[in-house]
Amino acid sequence: MDRTSELEKFIKSGSKGHLVGIGGVSMSPLARVLCAYIPITGSDIKDSRAVEELRNLGITVHIGHRAENVKGADFVIRTAAARDDNPEIAYARANNIPVFERAEAWGCIMKNYKNALCISGTHGKTTTTSMCTHILMAAMADPTVMIGGTLPLLGSGYRVGKGDTIVLESCEYYDSFLSFFPTVAVILDVDADHLDYFGNLDNVKKSFHDFAMLVPDNGVVIVNMDDKNTMDCVKNLNKPVMTFGFTSNADVYAANIEQKGGVSSFDIFHKGEYFCHVDLHVLGRHNIKNAVAAAASAIFLGIDPEAVSQGLSTFGGAERRFQYKGSYNGIPVYDDYAHHPSEIMALIDAARSISPKRILLAFQPHTYSRTKALFDDFVKELSKADKVFLAEIYAAREKNTIGISSADLSERIPESVFCPTFPELEEAIKAEAAPGDIILTVGAGDIYLVGEHIVNGK
Repeated sequence: MDRTSELEKFIKSGSKGHLVGIGGVSMSPLARVLCAYIPITGSDIKDSRAVEELRNLGITVHIGHRAENVKGADFVIRTAAARDDNPEIAYARANNIPVFERAEAWGCIMKNYKNALCISGTHGKTTTTSMCTHILMAAMADPTVMIGGTLPLLGSGYRVGKGDTIVLESCEYYDSFLSFFPTVAVILDVDADHLDYFGNLDNVKKSFHDFAMLVPDNGVVIVNMDDKNTMDCVKNLNKPVMTFGFTSNADVYAANIEQKGGVSSFDIFHKGEYFCHVDLHVLGRHNIKNAVAAAASAIFLGIDPEAVSQGLSTFGGAERRFQYKGSYNGIPVYDDYAHHPSEIMALIDAARSISPKRILLAFQPHTYSRTKALFDDFVKELSKADKVFLAEIYAAREKNTIGISSADLSERIPESVFCPTFPELEEAIKAEAAPGDIILTVGAGDIYLVGEHIVNGK
């Protein structure tokens, strides 16, 4: 029996579950779905709005991780941050209480939906999942949604609906998405990332290939025709495939593209036939392609062209995706989650489209392993900004056993500035900024605080 089937047995029998890290961005919506079926409890390291909302639903949430929190539970679901030495996980193991991963639980849940739309790819997952959500909401499909960022339309990163469609951002790290059951699997692109786990690009490709293989024969794999790595993943794939891209060779493609100010206008074609027109209010050619991927998903699901047009035209971006934070002395400040060289390249291209005199880019690398593995690519792409300010590397889950620093990047990037602390970084940016510039704070860590401090005068 596979793990999701084992968990499904617990849920169907009405067993009691306990969620470790229940307040997390993916765990709290999971709790909301599960509590409709079975009694659950949870724990987290601190109180939060998400925890308070779960308590209002009648869910008991303990603050702090202690073995006694698990007593009475028939199974445990844990967040990725809860390791085996967590006291609740250790207690469950010692008492033969099954422990499931968060991704396995979502995989189990999506079996209950007619349509499971899973958005994967090295870049653009959050944005494209958000676009799909806008389309499904415009189509009155009442979807269940799980996004890795906040979507203003929802006021959060999730939604529990009553329709027959679930849409999830689907991450390849640790092969998490291989626990899913997609009926529609979208692969936006495939790049060398998470090499601390995968080791090399070939292993990344294999993971995406295995993900595509999860689709049933009556489903579809939707892939970026313009990305060679993605097409390698579906070569000789014995599954239905739909392609998207910028050329008429793709099944779904954008044409007649015009960019004016902050709007990209284009037509979407399917099999050479006009499908709909879109006025997209987010910058960058990469976002046009994300929109085409979302449209391709909608086409397969049989969604009306008007809903696709309306959904995409009302999308204004997800949190931390070229997000306008305010201004400093009339100079606009934007924040973006980009933490891979390809994402930085797309971000700078998007920023150039609004014709600033200079791009001042403050970057905080994310993890030591990624910085080392992609060092030369980071140097190349960051050098395309007019002035680069480097914060120290954000450790996330790692320790610096490599002995690498952002100072090493600074030595290779012309006229860049390394600032060991955020206050130094903020002062350096403010001293440099001049009318006509644009300020970007970039990275997957807490670099967004720098932009907020500059805007708010802290």
